[in-house]
Amino acid sequence: MNKDEKKIIIDNLTATLKESGIVYLANPSGMTVEKTNILRRKCFDKNITFRVVKNTLLKKAMEASEKDFSPLFTELKGTTAIFIDTVPNGPAKLIKDFQKTSDKLVLKGAFVDESCYVGSDQLEALVNIKSREELIADVVALLQSPIKNVMGALQNNGGQKIAGIVKALEERK
Repeated sequence: MNKDEKKIIIDNLTATLKESGIVYLANPSGMTVEKTNILRRKCFDKNITFRVVKNTLLKKAMEASEKDFSPLFTELKGTTAIFIDTVPNGPAKLIKDFQKTSDKLVLKGAFVDESCYVGSDQLEALVNIKSREELIADVVALLQSPIKNVMGALQNNGGQKIAGIVKALEERK
């Protein structure tokens, strides 16, 4: 690979890293071609970008991306595959699920929304990160809870109790 080819790869990786806030690094060494193809297929089905890259080129792209990937630099040795997604826990769930059939895929680290997670022991924490949609659903559920309680009280003959409480508060003043 000559300098021009390396520059093109670095530029493409840099652009990808600038666009994405979710980048996972894993070590796929020791995986058979069959297992690798299964992993690629699962990534394709879940719209996760999967690439095996040279560590030196990835490090240069990370440095050029204007994001702080420095905690992950120590993990750039051996074989490195990157997973890029729009869902924070998508690649973590895929890796955890894939590890049930093959122990050869090992998480090296992840960059999720400006935070770095280094080491394979971080996989469980990454799986439990909630996506934007899940967080919105939680907030909506929390906002609906008091309204549902009031409506339930009103529907279950609680209207009389609420009227009594309001009258008692009124008389207190």
